Amino acid sequence: MTDDTRLQQWVSDELAFEPRVDAAHIGVSVRNGVVMLSGRVNTYAEKFAAEEAARRVKGVTAVAQELEVYLPSDKKSDDAEIAERLVRMLHWDVLIPHDRITVKVEHGYVTLGGEVQWHYQRAEAEADARKLSGVKAVINDIHLRPVIRSENVEARIRAALERNAATEANRVTVDVAGTKVTLSGKVNAWTERETIERAAWSVPGVTEVDDQIELSRP
Repeated sequence: MTDDTRLQQWVSDELAFEPRVDAAHIGVSVRNGVVMLSGRVNTYAEKFAAEEAARRVKGVTAVAQELEVYLPSDKKSDDAEIAERLVRMLHWDVLIPHDRITVKVEHGYVTLGGEVQWHYQRAEAEADARKLSGVKAVINDIHLRPVIRSENVEARIRAALERNAATEANRVTVDVAGTKVTLSGKVNAWTERETIERAAWSVPGVTEVDDQIELSRP
């Protein structure tokens, strides 16, 4: 059995194991460690969950997906209803400055706009939008405008990586240009890569993270 064939089976098994995903309508193909997901799902949240499941599998170096969100006629919502529900959800979410975020919905495609101070606020707003039925895709156009500017971004990121038990800091290179951080190097798993990126976003003053970290194949 080739590495790609084994990886294809593992990804298929992980999709079947993930309770948020109906794997019956999802196809999996693998080439040189890159996983392609195709087919259809019933919600945007399911589409996101399928991609997350594929990334968890050891040996996956990248995930490309062509999953379409297929909404049964009895589950379709009009754009005004989706927008109204999302505005309410953002208002209830204590992690989000809801008055700084705008919502636009067109044919089930949600566009988020506005400005916030932290990346986690932008990510939280997108996560809220993914949960709603009737949503086909989410375009996150929320900009970052931190109030505080750190004068030692690189050192603070490096210190955070060294404190974290889930990362090997010596395998990661951190380059800072203004408020943009570029990460490079190699790690063993997606979870480690995500932990490193999250550490970079957590430093005040960072408005952009270019994650160029590669995954090592087993």
